[in-house]
Amino acid sequence: MKELIIFIITGLSGSGKSSAIDALEDAGFYSVDNMPVALLPKFVELPIESNSEIAGLAFVMDLRERSFLNSYPSIFETLKEKGYQFKILFLEADEDTLVKRYSQTRRHHPLAQGKSLLEGIRIEKERLKHLKSAADEIIDTSRYNIHELKSVIQNIAQQSKDSAPMSINILSFGFKYGVPHDASLIMDVRFMLNPHFIPELKALDGKDEEVKDFVLNNDNTRIFLNKFTDLLDYLIPLYEKEGKAYLTIAIGCTGGRHRSVAVAESLFKHLIKQGSKIIITHRDIDL
Repeated sequence: MKELIIFIITGLSGSGKSSAIDALEDAGFYSVDNMPVALLPKFVELPIESNSEIAGLAFVMDLRERSFLNSYPSIFETLKEKGYQFKILFLEADEDTLVKRYSQTRRHHPLAQGKSLLEGIRIEKERLKHLKSAADEIIDTSRYNIHELKSVIQNIAQQSKDSAPMSINILSFGFKYGVPHDASLIMDVRFMLNPHFIPELKALDGKDEEVKDFVLNNDNTRIFLNKFTDLLDYLIPLYEKEGKAYLTIAIGCTGGRHRSVAVAESLFKHLIKQGSKIIITHRDIDL
């Protein structure tokens, strides 16, 4: 567990902590909202399998827990002394923004009981000033929408050595069975010569060498693959930069058995060489 980075997300109520932890969860972090700080030492000692794909741990901790301010300094310091990697992200926003957000959501500020909303915000700012000074990153979310904040948080996560890369799924399918609804990109390869009409290839599928050779080894397919892989090599880093957690590239032919499978296999081999976290699925190959 000590090799995993631990993000502590804290800060002012209404500053976007829930959106921040959602972004870290999308980046492969095991996330817990409103984590009691006293449970943290026990939690980090739980065993995680060596083949786990967890990028790290992320916890939201704030004044919803009454003992948080009194307890966190000694607990954080003890865990750091034991070798755990901590990074405290402190989120804040200006008073006008916080008031507007509370008005829009109709939520109650945790420290505004018997007081005005603005008084509650100012009390919280005062109580958290020492924690803010100890933070590794202070993020003012006043001018961010949800998507912009998510991008900022995931950029921070990607800077950590254990941040999880975007997951890519290469999916072959047959148009006759419907277009996959979760596809990010869809490529129609029905322009290619169809092995279905070759008697000795009809019973085979796109994973068989004979079908691969028929589909892939002609000028049109070679030109297409060069252009399409160039496009993917350009797009994938941009999707990752934007904070996309999953990318499904769907390749479709008529029945999803020959052409789409052969092309999907070729794309898989290309992308796996780039170090991508990738799986391949042939949805309709046995239909």
